[in-house]
Order: sequence, then C-alpha cells, then structure tokens
Amino acid sequence: MRFPGSDKLTAAFAMRADLPRRLFGAAELERIHAVANLDEELTIDDFRRADPRLLAAVDVLITGWGAPMIGAAELAAMPRLRAVLHAAGTVKGHVGPDVWERGILVTTAADANAYPVAEYTLAAILLAGKGVPELARGYAADPGFTVDSASTGDSASTGTDIGNYRRTVGIIGASRVGRRVIELLGSFDFEVLLYDPYVSSSDALLARARPVSLDELFRRSSIVSVHAPLLPETVGLVGGPQFDLMSPGSVLINTARGAIVDHDALVRAVRAKGLRAVLDVTAPEPLPAGHPLRALPGVILTPHVAGSLGNELGRLGESAVRELELLAAGRPPRSPVRAEGQATTA
Repeated sequence: MRFPGSDKLTAAFAMRADLPRRLFGAAELERIHAVANLDEELTIDDFRRADPRLLAAVDVLITGWGAPMIGAAELAAMPRLRAVLHAAGTVKGHVGPDVWERGILVTTAADANAYPVAEYTLAAILLAGKGVPELARGYAADPGFTVDSASTGDSASTGTDIGNYRRTVGIIGASRVGRRVIELLGSFDFEVLLYDPYVSSSDALLARARPVSLDELFRRSSIVSVHAPLLPETVGLVGGPQFDLMSPGSVLINTARGAIVDHDALVRAVRAKGLRAVLDVTAPEPLPAGHPLRALPGVILTPHVAGSLGNELGRLGESAVRELELLAAGRPPRSPVRAEGQATTA
C-alpha cells in the first residue's frame, strides 16, 4: 500500500484503537502528514488482522500502550520497516529481540512521561514534609483542630519536624524520573541523597545529589522516593531492614513499581513506628479489598495516576512526532532505545 507518486515515509499507528485521537491533536497530525503518509483512521492492534499490503509498505510504526508484539513473523511481513517510534515509556512489552537484530531504530517518549511522574513526586514530597495529609485528616474530623493542638506522638507531621527547610530527601534510582525529581528539588531547601549503583562518579547529577549506600539513605532521609526499574535484583529492594533504619514518622513514596517494596514489611513498619507512605503503585495492582494498606492511617494510595493522563498524553504524542520529523530529515533521534540498555531500564 504505497501512496502513488509519493516519496514520503509510510507510517502506521500500532496501539490501542482509542489512543491516537488522545495522543495526537490536529497540529500533531498535520506535522505527521507533512513528512509521512498515514491513514489516521487506521490503527493496528493485532498484526494478524492487519492489511498485508499496509504491512508490506510500512516504513515506520508509531506505537503506544497496547501495541502488539513485534517479533520475527511480524518483521517478515514488514520488510521495509525502519523505525518503531513509541509514544509512551517502556518498549519491553512490544519490541522483541528480532527488532534489535535487524537494526531497526527504536525510540521512546519516556523522557516526556517522566515529567508528570516527577511533578506528582514533588507534590507528594512537599505535602508530606509539611504534614498536610495528617493535618487535613485531623481537621476534617475536628473543626477545632489546630497544629498546636495536634498530638501525633512520634509522627513527623507537627512540632519542630514539620516543614521542608533543610529536610533530607533520599532518591532511589537515577532513572529519567529520578533525575527529573532531583532537578526539581534543586529549587528548594533540601539535602538530596541518591542511591544508584550504576551512576558514574563523573555524572553531573552528583552535583545535585550526594551518592550514598542504600542503608545510609534510609538512615538519614525523612522522605524516601523510589524511582528504580523493576528488575530481578530490585524485587523487594525496600523491605524490613530498610524500614528499621528509618526514623518514626518518615515517609516512603513509590511511583516506580509496586514489587520493589515489600508490602508486608511496610504494613509492619507503619503499625510499629508510624511510618507514612504515598503509594501510586502496588503489587498486585490494585490491592485486593481488605488489604491492610487500604485502611492504615498515614498511608495514601492513588490508582497509578502519576504517569501521563488526560492532556498530558499530548506530550507523549508530540515526542513521537518530533522523532518522526528527525527520521524524515535524516537526523539522529532525540530518545533512542538501545538493546544493551534494556537489562537495567524499566
């Protein structure tokens, strides 16, 4: 299905059928059409049902959530395929090893998706440091409630521990999100610690965050935020030994993957020493009805909302369009995904 008389790239959407209209507005579609032929009414969600003429002609797949797996059989049907431009974060769910072996360009919008996750994290850090969740809960239950009248025992939400002046925040993982969070924290009066065994001593990030061991990070931080990828070695990375090092009333924030945190150990720590938590991800997800974390005071659960939602999806679409324009111009991509980096990324 080449477009007669055209020397443009031939592109196709491969994702959930509802996504293109949410990712790409009129301006983005116009930019796509300027450099590529695209049937914007057609979205591939199963290569077995796709028009074989389109597959034979396609140069570029613009993928998103729900993209079907691209393996050897799919590549055989797409002999012209040059690039997979992903309008979302991880490509592990749909890019198979055969794609890398054939030398096909793969890009990601993970940098764009890091923005809302980092913004959510910053908000959680600032509100937790100010003691807002506990103070709001107390005020809702008692109209006469004041900070001075609050009695929270070992909680960090009142008294001299309230506030964000010179508070120590620990970041686990110098991922795209972790780096963006550290950048945002630079505007505030925080001491920032970082645990990431893969960060080089020459990394410019270390001008903003002090590298420490995992134990030191938990011992010194009153707020810890998790931004590590889910890998075999990070499953249960945060558990009982780490919670034992935290001061009463300290806060754990997780916007990465639920399985990185030992939920049973977290429940025990919340009950035993008043630890607090903000969890946007859990394992399983959602947590079953009746799970202790749903009812424990000091624990805030949100339904995996930190990533791109609503109008934020436009940022993901714009990222993929920019990569398409660079490809059409013969220029290097902004956010390529390398096969060798898959072992240590989300």
